[in-house]
Amino acid sequence: MPEFFNPPTIHAPASSYSHGASHALSGRRLVISGQIGVDPQGNVAEGVDAQLDLAWSNLLTVLRAADMDVRHLLKVTVFSTLPDTVMNFRASRDKALQGHAPATTYLQVAGLAAPGLLVEIEAEAVRDAD
Repeated sequence: MPEFFNPPTIHAPASSYSHGASHALSGRRLVISGQIGVDPQGNVAEGVDAQLDLAWSNLLTVLRAADMDVRHLLKVTVFSTLPDTVMNFRASRDKALQGHAPATTYLQVAGLAAPGLLVEIEAEAVRDAD
């Protein structure tokens, strides 16, 4: 399983994430492409909270397809086109990850792949060999 680090000699995480994460790579590594708030029919969810929830749902679906779950997430990167949405992200992350705290980066960007997309979440996960 991954090991997470929050050294006491640097500032504590501002929310549910870890400053560092490591894994001995004795198993499988899963790299998850950026997931967006789009449903299977191609409809973009309305608003940042709905897009965040759907992006997390899509990411968790990819994890499950690889026979993994939130415990296996090592690193998460979030891209947002809206200022002042970090609290929205934190709330949706906490709901989706149920207390798991992988290394996390949150970035505000000028735009994503298509107009109307407000957030994108990519991740890496690892699972020990069975």
